[in-house]
Amino acid sequence: MRLTFEEGTLLLRDYSGENAPPAFVWDSRVDLFRALALHYRDGLEYLKRNDVDFTNTAPRYKSIALEIQSAPDPHPHQTQSIEAWKTHRCRGVVVLPTGSGKSQVALMAMTHIQRSTLVVAPTIDLMNQWYDLLSRTFEVEIGLLGGGYHELADLTVATYDSAYMHMERYGNRFGLIVFDEVHHLPGQMYSHSAEMCLAPYRLGLTATPERADGRHVLLDTLVGPITYERGIRELSGEYLAEYRIERRLVQMVAEERIQYETARDEYRSFLRAKNIRLGSKDGWRNFVMLSSKSSDGRRAMNAYRRHRQIALGTTAKIRILEDILKAHPRDRVLIFTNDNETVHKISKIFLIPAITHRTRTKERKEILEAFNKGDYLALVASKVLNEGVNIPEANVAVILSGSATIREHVQRLGRILRRRQGKEATLYEVVSEDTVEDRISERRRRHEAYEEP
Repeated sequence: MRLTFEEGTLLLRDYSGENAPPAFVWDSRVDLFRALALHYRDGLEYLKRNDVDFTNTAPRYKSIALEIQSAPDPHPHQTQSIEAWKTHRCRGVVVLPTGSGKSQVALMAMTHIQRSTLVVAPTIDLMNQWYDLLSRTFEVEIGLLGGGYHELADLTVATYDSAYMHMERYGNRFGLIVFDEVHHLPGQMYSHSAEMCLAPYRLGLTATPERADGRHVLLDTLVGPITYERGIRELSGEYLAEYRIERRLVQMVAEERIQYETARDEYRSFLRAKNIRLGSKDGWRNFVMLSSKSSDGRRAMNAYRRHRQIALGTTAKIRILEDILKAHPRDRVLIFTNDNETVHKISKIFLIPAITHRTRTKERKEILEAFNKGDYLALVASKVLNEGVNIPEANVAVILSGSATIREHVQRLGRILRRRQGKEATLYEVVSEDTVEDRISERRRRHEAYEEP
């Protein structure tokens, strides 16, 4: 009997046993038992446990000698996370805050496994950061898959998009797979990259594993359980910067208040007429569906968007921002908004560099480097700096507006928590009082990082 790999799946050829390993099902198209490559390790153990005589030609990964060059001594939480991962048979998710050294944990995992390894990252910027880190750390060739590159090596870095597109071809090339920002993995498309890979050893890294759609429960199958977790409050002071959080409430000007309440009343009237409760399980979906079926519905949806836009972008926030910038004349300040229109408005008013999804790669790199050197003392962005950037000098963050998701809020806090001597970080959250933003702020602060120490 032979165990083989084919297009992201495993095949049992010439199998004469009565019961195939769990997860293997009969494929009548080829008259063979087939399973997703994800089940390689369990299938292999089943065959060995049942004394099945077989030849294993599925894996194509190698044993490689990896030694970290000039490695700093690991922090206790890094050592503990690796030991916990090992006790779960080198499969699982490590949850650590931004800036606490998750990448070092991955390097320690690689040197323990000593097998061909694929690191998967959500953005090209993060892919490039991993490439630079691996190049500095190990004296081996580093491959790239994504961003215009298609170069495989025993150590390779890929984007989630490229891993998904090519895993059916390369899913047997790696013994260890590391998913950075692993909360992206359970997406309906990206999850296939884990399913089509036979890597017996898997490590997921994230600061916030939970997803609004609930699909984070799939991580247990795709990567493994959460094996180790430490929070921001636990690590602040010694391994992360000390920080404080200040919430600033602002009042709309009279004209904005009238516009806000008019728009709010308009969309709420539609909700009452259609018996829709936005707080219910299917409330938002029903609102979207019904709003597309009539002119009243479309007006209601426009009113809903308008009332949120007014609350999130009130002109009083600009005055508060000016006060905050004056209070931090020599600090490195990151300003976050919920939309690009406000980004460009702030950039124009305060002559601050802006970064959006449209900022070209070279320009973005130049801006971030200038910010880290101190040539720029402030940056403004919407969502593109939430994760995947290395800006250790930032010590002040201003949340002018954002979504209600806990992850986004924690990620923005994490941008300013990389520790350096004497650093104290400050997060300002600017909220329009007596508006929908009160509820948004309340929901996104439901995390231990925002509790009093």
